[in-house]
Amino acid sequence: LAATGRPLDVAVLGAGWIAVESADGREAYTRAGNLQINANGQLQTASGLNVQGDGGPIAIPPDNNITISPDGTISVVPLFGTPNNVSVVGRIKLVNPPENELVRGDDGLFRIKSGEPANLDENVRVASETLEGSNVNPVDSMVNMISLARQFDMQIKMLQTADANANKASQILSMNA
Repeated sequence: LAATGRPLDVAVLGAGWIAVESADGREAYTRAGNLQINANGQLQTASGLNVQGDGGPIAIPPDNNITISPDGTISVVPLFGTPNNVSVVGRIKLVNPPENELVRGDDGLFRIKSGEPANLDENVRVASETLEGSNVNPVDSMVNMISLARQFDMQIKMLQTADANANKASQILSMNA
């Protein structure tokens, strides 16, 4: 997890998914928590998909400070007027369907095989102002790949040398016969 300090960034802690509305209008699931607000005030993923709330897409009123709590509840405080007026505008639908029921789509989103939406899971938590990073170190992976490629080249050359030696031995034996 990497702290970003950006109020719309959330990382799912442990097992769980964020429900979004896919391009075909069906519910799908992602762990990408770099959220944004579009021109119409809809909470969306970075790729423009509406984030689902308890009752559908979540609308954020303009000119507000946004806070996302660990259970996915989104609260806003107006920038102008009464600063202590906290309003709850929605709650991100957090789900945790069994992994064997999920299938990955061509768009990178996950869906339940039956096509039914998953039930809200009260145990799924998010960390606000945080993003989930990759569990792969790209530098280590690249060094490992180069090392494996060199080992492969060395083994191919060894096989070619062994084959050439076998051919020469076969020629010498055929001359003696």
